[in-house]
Amino acid sequence: MRALISVSDKEGIVEFAKELAKLNVEILSTGGTAKILRENGVVTKDVSDFTNFPEMLDGRVKTLHPKIHGGILAIRSNPEHLEQAAKNGIDFIDLVVVNLYPFEQTIKKTNVTFAEAIENIDIGGPTMLRSAAKNHEFVTVVVNPKDYAKVLGELKINGNTTPETRIELAKEVFNHTARYDSLIANFFNQKCEEGVPKQFNLSLKLESSLRYGENPHQKAALYGNFFEVLQQQHGKELSFNNINDANAAVNLIREFEEPTAAILKHTNPCGVGTGKTLFEAYTKAFSTDTKSPFGGVVVFNGTLDLETAKEVSKIFTELIIAPDFEKDAFEHLSKKKNVRILKLNFSAINPKELDLKRVANGILVQENDLESDSENDWKVVTAKKPGENEMQGLKFAWKIVKHVKSNAIVYAENGRTLGIGAGQMSRVDSAKTGVSKAFDENHSLKGAVLASDAFFPFRDGVEEAAKQGITAIIQPGGSVKDDEVIQAANDYGIAMIFTGKRHFRH
Repeated sequence: MRALISVSDKEGIVEFAKELAKLNVEILSTGGTAKILRENGVVTKDVSDFTNFPEMLDGRVKTLHPKIHGGILAIRSNPEHLEQAAKNGIDFIDLVVVNLYPFEQTIKKTNVTFAEAIENIDIGGPTMLRSAAKNHEFVTVVVNPKDYAKVLGELKINGNTTPETRIELAKEVFNHTARYDSLIANFFNQKCEEGVPKQFNLSLKLESSLRYGENPHQKAALYGNFFEVLQQQHGKELSFNNINDANAAVNLIREFEEPTAAILKHTNPCGVGTGKTLFEAYTKAFSTDTKSPFGGVVVFNGTLDLETAKEVSKIFTELIIAPDFEKDAFEHLSKKKNVRILKLNFSAINPKELDLKRVANGILVQENDLESDSENDWKVVTAKKPGENEMQGLKFAWKIVKHVKSNAIVYAENGRTLGIGAGQMSRVDSAKTGVSKAFDENHSLKGAVLASDAFFPFRDGVEEAAKQGITAIIQPGGSVKDDEVIQAANDYGIAMIFTGKRHFRH
């Protein structure tokens, strides 16, 4: 048996090669892999000696040779293939162990140059992998170090791998190279600054098999690198709904720099607060709506302390998310086995990540709605202008309303929400829902502000706000009845700002 080994990821390769050598497997290798194998006492033959052709062009050409690909692709049961191989001095290669230049890791680096990215596009590696995977009837191919043990185990018992293992390994190769090519294609799409690429490439590795989806009868799984952003520190396995809720929480909390706490339920915020401390922020957020947070998600943008942890644990919370936890705070929270504790790594979030929505026979793709609005574009359209405190409240509410399902209304004062209306079929109904939440908690809305994610189509929403004593409103504008809406605000002495930017969230 003959093996060709050429890997960028050297994890476990020396141990694997040593075990192959004990089984009298001849080992071919290249460059850095050959060097590390020899340094560790593994007898290794250079590919250039096998092909009688030197590596060249700074290593760009070394395995792209008929003796390599003929040795991999020859069908051992085909007499013509055997005759041609013998005639051309081609020896068979039975095991191909290859992993690729680290293109993905390279393009993630800060300030990576285009030239550096290009040099980390592997050519020979994918070609060998695909050749071996195509000829899996006769050739074993390994792209993942985690498969070394299984392959060794079968070689020791049977002298070869089983057909079932070879086809499983081939499947893994084609998935791996598909993802690799997708990463490269998307890199070039971004480099060429295409607004809408002619082809959208999506290839994500399985990160976790989930117990079920939104409902127990639906199968589900998680793909990608979600756990780079949120690492679970405690609690039961995350469910489909947990992950969806946690993602919404992360998107919301990214809006704030001052100490902030947000409570979400079914991806909608039911309370958000800021303060000098996380404890103050959380108490403000919780007081918005003391009923809905049960079984919800709480997210913080700072290290969680014991005092705040004790306050959070007064009711059952499914998920608690923070960038870090003081030791005593974590110990207190982790006493409850049903609480899932997640550590948030802001730096791992891809700022260019796209938002995808599934539709029949396709997907909708858009940029995430994360860009901060420019206050220079805001216009006061009423006779009354917002006062300083009202303006701070409007800025606060405007950050939140974009994370509430439309139709979305947020009642707030500076640093805290007072009532949130979400997902109603008419905007005035969302306005009434937000009022009902405020009144359930005995909040007075007198002197508060209101944010609306999209324009008011009629003056009735403003009239509802006026009944509650709202003094300032922020909304995008853009309705054919803007003049009527502005007049209603003027009639009630309410200040109104048009931002010129809508924030629907369906």
